[in-house]
Amino acid sequence: MKISLKNAIAISLIPQIIIVKWLGTRTDIVEEYYSNGLYPVISKFFRLLFGWVPFSVGDIFYFILILLALVYIIKNRKYIWRHKLQFLQNVAMVLSVAYFTFHVMWGMNYYREPLSKKLALVPNKDYQDLLEFTERLILKTNVSQFTITKDSTLAVKIPYSQKEIFDKTIQGYDHLETIHPFLAYDRPSIKKSLFSTGLTYMGYAGYLNPFTNEAQVNDLLPNFRFPFVAGHEVGHQLGYSAENETNFIGYLVTSNNEDVYFKYAAYAYALGYCLNDIRRTDTKEFDRLMLLLNPGVKSNFQEMSIFWHSYENPMEPVFKTIFDTFLKANNQTEGIKSYSAVVLFLVAYHKDHPL
Repeated sequence: MKISLKNAIAISLIPQIIIVKWLGTRTDIVEEYYSNGLYPVISKFFRLLFGWVPFSVGDIFYFILILLALVYIIKNRKYIWRHKLQFLQNVAMVLSVAYFTFHVMWGMNYYREPLSKKLALVPNKDYQDLLEFTERLILKTNVSQFTITKDSTLAVKIPYSQKEIFDKTIQGYDHLETIHPFLAYDRPSIKKSLFSTGLTYMGYAGYLNPFTNEAQVNDLLPNFRFPFVAGHEVGHQLGYSAENETNFIGYLVTSNNEDVYFKYAAYAYALGYCLNDIRRTDTKEFDRLMLLLNPGVKSNFQEMSIFWHSYENPMEPVFKTIFDTFLKANNQTEGIKSYSAVVLFLVAYHKDHPL
């Protein structure tokens, strides 16, 4: 029996999944031939192609695809209802093409060798080391906040425009390259998302478009958080998919920036994760550490809390569950919790590089 091209493409989804999962067990192959071979060529090409465009090409691409899909379904709803099997075959074909494109364009980075291997880091799970590091980080954050404001009670207000923050992020990567050459970032393509309102309601600070290789940042974010998210999303663009790894890269590039506002943004972001880890283990210790924080630092934390709380909605947990499932399906077994695993990197890194 002859199989049509459409059906062949749909059926190919199964062997694609098998091949991807097998490659996931051979991180050495993925690292050498994809992450350090094919992907940098693809990434630089699309950054060169779209990086100069002042708006997000990928967001427009998504909008058009969603619009065309809705129009098709509405216009052909009766035909779809009568030919359900054929419609499912069409959906399977689209999923097969999307799965292949996603993994070729960026997704195989989920299966590369861990960043800790490149940095010769052993994630540190020692609770006492976490406490000691958090105390040093509190001191560093307090000093940074006071240096900027000259008043321990005032929240830090980053005075730069979002474009200036993007420019300083790129400069930060230029500096970071001198420390870690494998994090070199040229042909930048980092932009504000056109879907920032939607991203905020879903609870997301940014994302990398894997099909156009544009790093997208939610432009509704308070400037206090903007530098770190920009650094994080560029980390994805450089081929690091794991959220704990890009959180750590975001911390490295922001804390090593010569700008004092960027340093403060990095310390405060890292401190938030450390304090959350301690709160889950020992609330009394958490309360003690919170008393050490300058009121101005607390005000910045409160600013972020108010921002996210103002966009809370019944659908946010649904989107978070979908993203959690997506991460687990792509070799991040802890799902959304993988974001907070950056603490293990932070403690280990600053064991060798004291604050």
